[in-house]
Amino acid sequence: MTRFQSVFGQTKPVIAMVHLGAMPGTPLYDAAGGVQAIVANARADLMALQSAGFDAVMFGNENDRPYELKVDTASSATMAYVIGRLRSEITVPFGVNVLWDPSSSFAVAAATGARFVREIFTGAYASDMGIWAPNAGAAVRYAHRLGVGDVARLYNVSAEFADSLDKRALSDRARSAVFSSIPDAVLVSGTITGEAAAMGDLEAVKRALPDTPVLANTGVKHATVADVLAVADGAIVGSALKYGGNTWAAVDPDRASDFMARVRAARGGK
Repeated sequence: MTRFQSVFGQTKPVIAMVHLGAMPGTPLYDAAGGVQAIVANARADLMALQSAGFDAVMFGNENDRPYELKVDTASSATMAYVIGRLRSEITVPFGVNVLWDPSSSFAVAAATGARFVREIFTGAYASDMGIWAPNAGAAVRYAHRLGVGDVARLYNVSAEFADSLDKRALSDRARSAVFSSIPDAVLVSGTITGEAAAMGDLEAVKRALPDTPVLANTGVKHATVADVLAVADGAIVGSALKYGGNTWAAVDPDRASDFMARVRAARGGK
């Protein structure tokens, strides 16, 4: 059994996002509500997603705009605190994504017991945050030093908010990342959060990586999830589950339940 299979179990898992409120020290932080408001809102979203039957959840600091490439310690510490407050209520496998800092993602995973992380680990990009050049070797070695080398690594190979400086085809970059950096799954994204990956990109990466799980990372919607799962080995979804499909809104329990009903139909009732 691969590490991906040991974490998710399902043939084509669907992972739902718990978008945490902006962390202390960031421009959008709600000082009046404080950290307790972040906990309360995350709990409500978590309960709705688990009730809907998602295979896993992932906690992310999506609201920490403008994003950083080296995350402030306060963001990592607060994320770990919030997840710790909810830990006894989490009934499905969970992961973390500290945007856009692989080492911080591993640190939060070590503190919380997360089973997987999602990040940009490889490549070089011209991005909204400046030149973006992650170091997979350093990040994975850091994970081993923290004792979380067995945490599953989901590599996003088509960064949002950025354009790759490596002009090889996406499928070639994905194949190279698997060879050189040993991810547990490869993710294909759209241009920004909430925008779909091109089906042609998803298909090309899956053809290039028949033996590696390939997931759709952004923009999967109710109307498209069946088509996506016909190609991909799973999906990560956030915005489509929110009230009005708005990334920054709370999870709508009805939209979440309807989404998973469509997933189960696409997976033959599973």
